Amino acid sequence: MDKKVEVLRKLKQEALLGGGEKRIEAQHKKGKLTARERLELLLDENSFEELDMLARHRSNAFGLAKERPLGDGVVTGYGLIDGRPVYVFSQDFTVFGGSLSEVHAEKIVKIMKMALKNGVPIIGLNDSGGARIQEGVVSLGGYADIFLLNTLASGVIPQISAVMGPCAGGAVYSPAITDFILMVKNTSYMFVTGPNVVKTVTHETITSEELGGAQTHATKSGVAHFAADNELDCLMKIRKLLSFMPLNNMEDPPSIPSDDPPDRCESALRSIIPDNPNKPYDIKEVIRLVVDEGDFFEVHEEYAQNMVVGFARLGGRSIGIVANQPAVLAGVLDIDSSLKGARFVRYCDAFNIPLVVFEDVPGFLPGSEQEWRGIIKHGAKLLYAFCEATVPKVTVITRKAYGGAYDVMNSKHVRGDINFAWPSAEIAVMGAKGAVEIIFKKEIESSSDQAKTQEELVAEYTEKFANPFEAAERGYVDDVIEPDLTRPKLIRALKMLENKVDQNPRKKHGNIPL
Repeated sequence: MDKKVEVLRKLKQEALLGGGEKRIEAQHKKGKLTARERLELLLDENSFEELDMLARHRSNAFGLAKERPLGDGVVTGYGLIDGRPVYVFSQDFTVFGGSLSEVHAEKIVKIMKMALKNGVPIIGLNDSGGARIQEGVVSLGGYADIFLLNTLASGVIPQISAVMGPCAGGAVYSPAITDFILMVKNTSYMFVTGPNVVKTVTHETITSEELGGAQTHATKSGVAHFAADNELDCLMKIRKLLSFMPLNNMEDPPSIPSDDPPDRCESALRSIIPDNPNKPYDIKEVIRLVVDEGDFFEVHEEYAQNMVVGFARLGGRSIGIVANQPAVLAGVLDIDSSLKGARFVRYCDAFNIPLVVFEDVPGFLPGSEQEWRGIIKHGAKLLYAFCEATVPKVTVITRKAYGGAYDVMNSKHVRGDINFAWPSAEIAVMGAKGAVEIIFKKEIESSSDQAKTQEELVAEYTEKFANPFEAAERGYVDDVIEPDLTRPKLIRALKMLENKVDQNPRKKHGNIPL
């Protein structure tokens, strides 16, 4: 037995070296960690249990029979993050460039099935040159097996993808289906076709970083939810992200005791809204003053910045926050912000995370480009997401709530549970000036003193409609509250709603306007 144990130990020692010392050194020179080093940082100390460490590929084509490294380019297993279980896979670029083979895919599929069966999050650390060309269609089939499981697991267990190196071609679609994508600046990239193909087809010269780097996808495409400064930052962000999530869709999100008093009033909120209704302010200041310890974990921070989404806690409970940002494009809804908000709302609803909405929206962005690109169907996605969501939903209207955008941003009419408004709220079909120009067009045109008449009419309209009181009279707003009381009011509302039960009509699935 001792000899057999010695053989086992040698094999496992060989597996730990991946592609060997030289390739590990080359990985480090690029500023990248190895697959196992990443898992050591991601998971709680000494919690990782590796599976399929001794797996090898079974292909004989193109000389592959001569090189059969243990593990076949991916490290899989399970461990703990903050004492809670997770399943993980980490692609090893030192072995065949992390390329996906039949066995490589089988290892990932096995771990994903285990995660789904046990109701535990799955985290993928991607660093791969793509499909292993020598294996042909077998490797392509492996990708499709993974895509199917990503889809079946969607909304059942949290799925997080970290792109920590190349991720190109068909490989990009697994992360794309998962809930959150993190990328590392300057060392990771994603694209369907690389710079060489782009140049051949379109004659455009572009670098990998420009085409599909972390900043590109975090700012332009919205593919990446987070752009990390380095790999350690990326892995720590994953740990924090998971802290807001339940293990699966049948659990409630974790609650963490907070020293921040639930009845804390914040007088600074009184002076945040400018006297001039056309002046911007930063909605993130409002959020930080309200949530526990001012800790707001923003998602998609650099994309569609006229909408703010992210996680926080109120009274120790995880919440998802959706907010218009008056400091960017006056907080209007456009295509990108609608997509950003809709995706986040649906994630929170799938995993029982209550939603808190801070509303200050003048409407949808006008213009031919928005119309031609489909603002109608894309804006409808945000509306659909709020209508469909059955988690507790609480809205605070801080200032403007105009037109259809008022309806969309979790109004009472789309099953908002508790809707608050500050005294500064303006709930109307449109702004006073535009409304007066339409309603009193003939009077203004016939008046000898147009400026004065129009000014008086605007003042009259403002007094009658640009406030929260008519909406409160009709019950469309449950309470007009002093800004100072926002935190305690939200905490009490969410506590009251913690046993909420709401159901949608029985159906296979809805037909969201994709």
